Amino acid sequence: MGLKIFLGDRLVDEADAKISVFDHGLLYGDGVFEGIRVYSGKVFLHEDHLQRLYESARAIRLEIPLSLDALRKAVEETVAANSISDGYIRLVVTRGAGSLGLDIRRTANPQVIIIADRISLYPAETYTKGMALVTASTIRNHPAALSPRIKSLNYLNNILARIEGTDAGMVEALMLNHRGEVAECTGDNIFIIKNGVVKTPPPDAGILEGITRNAVMRLAIEAGYEMREFVMTRHDIYTADECFLTGTAAEVVPVVSLDGRPIGDGKPGPVTKDLLERFHALTRA
Repeated sequence: MGLKIFLGDRLVDEADAKISVFDHGLLYGDGVFEGIRVYSGKVFLHEDHLQRLYESARAIRLEIPLSLDALRKAVEETVAANSISDGYIRLVVTRGAGSLGLDIRRTANPQVIIIADRISLYPAETYTKGMALVTASTIRNHPAALSPRIKSLNYLNNILARIEGTDAGMVEALMLNHRGEVAECTGDNIFIIKNGVVKTPPPDAGILEGITRNAVMRLAIEAGYEMREFVMTRHDIYTADECFLTGTAAEVVPVVSLDGRPIGDGKPGPVTKDLLERFHALTRA
């Protein structure tokens, strides 16, 4: 039995969830999206995700055709209709169908698409043994060209970097910004620990301010760790005591090497393990 997909203003069968081939979300990557987790039937940090979606839409002059309250209800209805207890939501808003060409004035009917399904996580051993990273030669988009705070449907920048990672036998890759500073990975934010201080690149490093990133930063502060946003280079990662990634699907993932160089003792560290346990306590309570 197929999924129930929210499309436009109602739930439809998966087989009937179709949009026009002239939708500018398909033709030009013109639209925005959010990836959201569901834990024990509850949408995690729902308001934070919705606020970021509306901000992304506003930044590209896309008017979401549902009010925030209506969209919140639609997400919850989609989760319930698919009996999702622990899973993942993909919430998409496209520009809508129009003529060929870039003029947004010649488009109509922006499409709201909500998919709620089970999620495939990293293998359990990734969390116990840690992950290896490689630095991609593909840099993050220049922030003066496209704000990294816009979570748009055009993910080619990340995809090209991920290809480099998979070609190197890795499941993730580190991306630098136009200044050669550490930005983020292709789908996750990055943190290091040095001398007990938890550090992560600041927003102006060209990152997407991840919802999970912000949640883990709050957990670190509540746990009594010193937390800093810090302009970071690869040297800082090479010489760090610990490193981990955060993301909606990834949660908190230890990183044990970068570019073949071990980080710390080459094993997940105590601060990383502590923050992972605290995140689990937050989401699985």
